[in-house]
Amino acid sequence: MPLQVGSPAPSFCLPDEEGREHCLEHYRGHPVVLYFYPKDNTPGCTTEALGFKDLYERLARAGVIVLGVSPDDPARHRRFKAKYGLPFPLLSDPEHRVLEAYEAWGPKKIYGRETIGVLRKTYLIDPEGRIRKIYPKVRPKGHAQQVWEDLQALGLVAAPQE
Repeated sequence: MPLQVGSPAPSFCLPDEEGREHCLEHYRGHPVVLYFYPKDNTPGCTTEALGFKDLYERLARAGVIVLGVSPDDPARHRRFKAKYGLPFPLLSDPEHRVLEAYEAWGPKKIYGRETIGVLRKTYLIDPEGRIRKIYPKVRPKGHAQQVWEDLQALGLVAAPQE
């Protein structure tokens, strides 16, 4: 059955760029932005990561956890994170188990050719572990800002005071 808004987010544990394990259960009580991306150091993935970096302080103050997931190994994540000063964990899923559980691995078209790979998707998970929003086809530019606005609209973070 496909994942839907309101359903429990699939449980997982994956290593980050330093080999430390991150499990979704560790973040209960916090909203989680779980974003899936194809490959470190590529233009779209860099744009998306930098968008979350630019908003990270605001997200962190609001208690939001940001987790990036790709099939890249921890060493590649470490280099990518260091190169761009990314302040959030990048999780490694080379066997595609979590990518598949979150329907972020499958057929896609690249330059008119169909291939199997990472589908750029993002999930907003509430503090109780339920999926509150699914972004099935992410455009990297401006995505982080849209996520922030949706976190506010869904009541997962407080709207800024005027």
